[in-house]
Amino acid sequence: MTSHADWLLLGTPTLPAGPQALNDGDAAAPWLRAMASGPAGWRTWVAGLRGGFAVGLRDGAGRVGLAVDRFATHSLCYRLHDGQLQFAERADAFGVGELDPQALFDYLYYHVIPSPRTAVRGVHRLPPGHVLWFEHGQVRIEPYWVPRFEPAARPRFDDLKQEFRALLKQAVQRQLGSGPAACFLSGGTDSSTVAGMIREATGQGPASYSIGFDAQGYDEMAYARIAAKAYGCKHHEYYVTPDDLVAAIPSAARFHDQPFGNSSALPAYYCALKAREDGVTKLLAGDGGDELFGGNARYAKQRVFGWYDAVPGPLQRGLLEPLFFNDTARRLPLLKKAHSYIEQAREPMPERMEMYNLLLRLGLGNVLTPAFLAAVDAEGPRREQRQTWDQTRADGELNQTLAFDWRYTLAENDLPKVRHSTQMAGVEVGFPLLDEDLLDFSLRLPNDYKLRGLKLRWFFKEALRGFLPDEIITKQKHGFGLPFGVWATQHPALRALASDSLRSLATRGLVRTDFIDTLLQVHLPAYPGYYGEMVWILMMLEQWLQAHAPNWRL
Repeated sequence: MTSHADWLLLGTPTLPAGPQALNDGDAAAPWLRAMASGPAGWRTWVAGLRGGFAVGLRDGAGRVGLAVDRFATHSLCYRLHDGQLQFAERADAFGVGELDPQALFDYLYYHVIPSPRTAVRGVHRLPPGHVLWFEHGQVRIEPYWVPRFEPAARPRFDDLKQEFRALLKQAVQRQLGSGPAACFLSGGTDSSTVAGMIREATGQGPASYSIGFDAQGYDEMAYARIAAKAYGCKHHEYYVTPDDLVAAIPSAARFHDQPFGNSSALPAYYCALKAREDGVTKLLAGDGGDELFGGNARYAKQRVFGWYDAVPGPLQRGLLEPLFFNDTARRLPLLKKAHSYIEQAREPMPERMEMYNLLLRLGLGNVLTPAFLAAVDAEGPRREQRQTWDQTRADGELNQTLAFDWRYTLAENDLPKVRHSTQMAGVEVGFPLLDEDLLDFSLRLPNDYKLRGLKLRWFFKEALRGFLPDEIITKQKHGFGLPFGVWATQHPALRALASDSLRSLATRGLVRTDFIDTLLQVHLPAYPGYYGEMVWILMMLEQWLQAHAPNWRL
């Protein structure tokens, strides 16, 4: 990180010609030259950069240029204050002033606050793949990169396989730091690939770090051990306990610059902390493989719903919907699944993916106070998602869904989770599977190389068959899922922390008191795995408010 009053650079971006293009003495000089050609020149310069970065620069004329990489692997926030544009890495760098109720609603909807909004009114976060230009008191924001999918018409599998493996190795080499090679290792396809490619690149197995849970159905340490053995890793394991959560939840909430509700942040933190205790300074993570190469289960699920579009309209309206899409079918166990299928298939994308949004399923009016609902635009998130969906230049629903996930799953959720968790532990992180050359490669892959029938990430797995252990290729995706709901019903201190947090939140005017009572006394004990997520979301919001805005009320 390089910074001074008018200059902030996070990450190590390069030009296609190589890193020397940005190392000509004064680190800010090439950026200033790019700014000298105006907003169009600034956008063109940024579009040519490679690697993860966030940059802010003010020139001698008072103009400001900001930019973040395609996935916002680094964060950049800004505000307009007294006619000047100020910028910083974190939203709370300007102080936590008046909170934005719409941002808090977005948090309850998404479990994070997506850019460009932040929790603080008047403070914004630059979206991924965007540049900002400030001049004469005016702010101009625009994308410099929009995904463009151009699948190869007649691919040769063997050629693509060789290219893919070479790109994976190159991507890992680019991300290796100067210290001992180390990585997260969940035992999934992505983290195992990174571990194996570190061995390919360095000739020896990396230090690998895995998290386990002593809870039935949540522990996947066996797969991490398979990968560690296959690649000669110096393997380290840590089992997170409920006591660990009680100890870390307040400090984790305080560390974030705004409310953040991804519960797997705590396991990632403990993983990074153990690495730091061993002297590791940088961990490589496997995030991005599912979203670039078609690995999330919802991609197959949405394809199944898409089959309904192939049914002739007269058959839909004349037979299927009269038989199955009615109140009687919705109540009968034998017909309920058919009703649900048609209900979801009739909904367009991306709105269809929100039909199981936890807040919407519980009912806005059942969860939120009338005063809070009156202060926010409840349709705002859906409208913003539709705008993001429509911006993508894709050749079909699958690729459009992938690009949509690049924004909402990666840039706004998973990458901040890993970045903040490692920062909190004092470790740097790299994301080799988001390397631009791998990204460009994924844009050229045919659709059925990503999702063949209902087989997820077909090409990725077939290209690495023989490199990845067979048990990992065939396993179901899991990751570092946290059994919080189960533990919250069994562990007195964790239950007390959650209960006290939610009852304190109920005094702030956002969430209905009767909902909090029902959630804690009825829903959570009956279905801890499902309702534990809502308890976690509300608890982390209250913990953040206690740390950053203790006196805030609607």
